[in-house]
Amino acid sequence: MVPAPASSPGSGPEPGRILLLRALGLGDFLTGVPAYRAVRRAFPRHHLVLAAPAVLVPLIPLTGAIDELLPTGELEPVPWTGPPPEVGIDLHGRGPASHRLVAALTPRRLIVFGGEHAGGFRGPVWRADEHEVDRWCRLCAESGIPADPADLVLTAPADPGPAFTLIHPGAAAPGRRWPAERFAAVAGWLADQGHAVRITGSAAERDLASRVAWLAGLPEDHVLAGRTSLAGLAALVASARLVVSGDTGLSHLASAFARPSVTLFGPVPPAEWGPPRHPRHQVLWSGPPGYRGDPHAVGLDPALARIVPDQVRQAVERACA
Repeated sequence: MVPAPASSPGSGPEPGRILLLRALGLGDFLTGVPAYRAVRRAFPRHHLVLAAPAVLVPLIPLTGAIDELLPTGELEPVPWTGPPPEVGIDLHGRGPASHRLVAALTPRRLIVFGGEHAGGFRGPVWRADEHEVDRWCRLCAESGIPADPADLVLTAPADPGPAFTLIHPGAAAPGRRWPAERFAAVAGWLADQGHAVRITGSAAERDLASRVAWLAGLPEDHVLAGRTSLAGLAALVASARLVVSGDTGLSHLASAFARPSVTLFGPVPPAEWGPPRHPRHQVLWSGPPGYRGDPHAVGLDPALARIVPDQVRQAVERACA
C-alpha cells in the first residue's frame, strides 16, 4: 500500500477517509486520473483510498491525488477496515454490481450513476456514448465536485528511460490486435528512418513481440516484452520518442506522459476511448458512422482490419512533425 502523508501539527481532528472504486486495468486507471484529482481538490485533508488491482501501485504517486491503494479485484468485495468512508464513489461501472460494493461499506455519502441500469440507485444518468474521461468527470461535477477532463498528465518518473520508439502489438483480446505482419512493416520502416525501435508487451505477449521483431529484421534484444515492470514500462513511455499501439493501456500511458503516439482503433471508436485532441496524438479508425464492434471478439475486428501500414506511416509523420 502507498501510505498517507503525516498530518501536520495543529491541523485539527484527523480527517476521514474517502473510497474510490475503480478495480480495472491500466487504461481504466489512467482515464480516471482527472476524477481522482477532482476529489483530491474537493477534500484536500481527507485520506483518499483507491480500490484497484495491486499491480497499479507504482503509478499511484504519479497521480498526485491518491494516498493509498487498497488491492481489489474486479467486482470483488472491497476489503475495507475501520470506520466507514466519509464518501464512497463508484468510478467502476453503471449498475448495481459495483454500486453495491461501495454501498456495503455504508459511506456517509454515496456517489454513483443512476438511471435505468442502476438497480434503484440514484445519481446522474449514464450516457452510453460518452468519452470515458468525460463520464467520470461528469459524475463528479454533477455531484458537486468540479472536475477537469484535461487534467490527465502524470508526473514523470524520477528516472526516465531512453528515447526509444515503442511498438506495442498486443491487446487483451484478438479483436483488438492488428496483425503482427503489419506491425512489423511499420517497425522495419521506423528502424530504417533512424528510430531506436523496441517491442513491448507482457510476458504472455513475448512470442508475439518476438515475431514482430523477426519479421521487421530487428534483433531479439530489441524485444522488451516480459522484461519490464509496470514502473519500468512507465519510465520508457515517459521518455519515448513515439508510441505505436492498438487501443490498449500503453496508448493511455502515452497520453498520460504527453508523448507522441499513433493509436489504432477497431471495435471501440476513439470518440469513447481516444487520447486528448492534439497533433502529437494521432488516431486511426475505419469504422462507419455508428459502428461499434465486440472488444472481446476472438477474430480481428473488421474496422481494425481495414487499417494498412501506409496509413500508420503517414500518422507517424504527423505525430512527430
